[in-house]
Amino acid sequence: MDDAKANADNPSPQPSPTRGEVVNRVPSPSMGEGGRRPDEGNTWSALSLAWELGYTIAVPIVVFALGGRWLDRRFDTSPWLLLTGIFISIPISTAIIYIKMMKIINK
Repeated sequence: MDDAKANADNPSPQPSPTRGEVVNRVPSPSMGEGGRRPDEGNTWSALSLAWELGYTIAVPIVVFALGGRWLDRRFDTSPWLLLTGIFISIPISTAIIYIKMMKIINK
């Protein structure tokens, strides 16, 4: 292929900016306001929800398990109160998650 013809078909790309040089970028049509993609907010919202649900499950389990372990040591009933604490935390976590999900669904 002739070099002149190849250069005519593919114009040379713009030189890349040097370090510290400010480049004015025009957002593409797929970008939303402020140059952000429309689904970018949804991603952070989903991560926030996952984080919230994670600690909603973890906190009651940890609190009731530690409480059960402390009571087991005090009354020498190991591991029964620890297991009871864990089993009590499961419906509590489930109820809290149910309430949060219903608020989200009803928005």
